[in-house]
Amino acid sequence: MDLRTAIDAFLGHLRDERNLSPETVRAYRSDLATFVAWGERRSVRSVEDLDLPVLRDWLWSSAKDGLAPRTLARRSAALKSLCHWLAATGLTPHDVAGRLRTPKSGSHLPAVVQQPQIDELFDALEEDAASGDPIARRDRAVVELLYASGIRVSELCGLDLGDLDLDRLTARVIGKGDKERVVPFGVPARVAVVDYLGDARTALLERSGDRARVETALFLGARGRRLGTRTAYSIVQRLYSRVDGIAASGPHSLRHSAATHLLDGGADLRSVQEMLGHASLGTTQIYTHVSMERLAQSYRQAHPRA
Repeated sequence: MDLRTAIDAFLGHLRDERNLSPETVRAYRSDLATFVAWGERRSVRSVEDLDLPVLRDWLWSSAKDGLAPRTLARRSAALKSLCHWLAATGLTPHDVAGRLRTPKSGSHLPAVVQQPQIDELFDALEEDAASGDPIARRDRAVVELLYASGIRVSELCGLDLGDLDLDRLTARVIGKGDKERVVPFGVPARVAVVDYLGDARTALLERSGDRARVETALFLGARGRRLGTRTAYSIVQRLYSRVDGIAASGPHSLRHSAATHLLDGGADLRSVQEMLGHASLGTTQIYTHVSMERLAQSYRQAHPRA
């Protein structure tokens, strides 16, 4: 059954049979509409496409976007209630959300990866990609694009082949609230993506076992399906473990690092706000505090009368 149709029936059940308040039904409708929009960009369109990794990916993506714990708990509850109803009505063979857990919010600001460490990270990626391994070449393109563009991991995983303009060095991304923006990236990221698109992506696509299947996703997982946010997180974590002194964790720290390094290099605050997709300039100003702290530390260490 089509996922949207199933959700409409589920919401009717909440309203007519469970007699939940209109406010509660509206909250479920809003959360599940967000889930459907997220899922459709990942070819999750029917109840048959629902499984535990898909549900975890959406909640993980929500947590990494910095949503409040209360919002994460509500989204988790909406998924659990939906999947329990789908199983109870026989629309799915079992409750796929039975082992679903709510992730912790990622609302704190991760540590910034310093420029010398960034250079070490990309040296390691270059060395791995030189082996010709499709996964290594994909990982290099993933990390290059995350750092070059400052996009969220959920935005990266949602990219389709047609979203990148390799001539103009821009990517079209769908951010929070399904808002679209165009972000720039650099030549090293283009080189990595072009190398990945050469034959590494084709090799991954063939692992799905269905060569006739059309997959629009830019980045693919080991089984030839769209790359999930948890896998992207693991890619960055494994890479960080190879470089000494990195206190940061997860792909969101590459976003923070990109923003901080842009401001350190003299980029305009408004331009960085637009690139990151922040609704409020105040959110972007957090990075000026990171830059100023580093400036103050350097001043105290270097100035004779500090």
